[in-house]
Amino acid sequence: MTLEIERRFLIKNDHWKEFITNKTSIEQGYLSYNLEDWIIRIRFNGKTFKIALKKHIKNFTNYEYEYSIPNSEGEKIMATLKNKIKKERFFLELDNKHWIVDCFKDKNFPLEIAEIELTSEKEEVLLPPFLSREITGLKIFTNLSLTKYPFSQWENKDLNCF
Repeated sequence: MTLEIERRFLIKNDHWKEFITNKTSIEQGYLSYNLEDWIIRIRFNGKTFKIALKKHIKNFTNYEYEYSIPNSEGEKIMATLKNKIKKERFFLELDNKHWIVDCFKDKNFPLEIAEIELTSEKEEVLLPPFLSREITGLKIFTNLSLTKYPFSQWENKDLNCF
């Protein structure tokens, strides 16, 4: 069984950029619409397609299963989806930890979210100073929610209010 234990944060400045080790562009779409059920996602990173199945368990732990699929099938599936997002994903390394920063495009620009995957919910993490508010567990910030209610449509874009 594959578990994803992840914490997510808003970003307050660009100081994270000095820790970039790699980056990729991502387009992902959703075949499911309900956050309370299994979430089915397709993701294209510019080279390959993957299907993922995710289900929230508790706190910041999810089941996550991910499978590669042929590009021809991924293209057909992605072409039929309306609820998609695009983002630039940056991989960071600092304090011997691997972080990800997603910089959203299109309707979700200029939203930026940092995340770290952990080995347990009790794992201690030194939070870098470029982080703002923790948004772990806030459903409005899930990628699926952002496909249905993009950041550009939010009336109150003061991210400190969440």
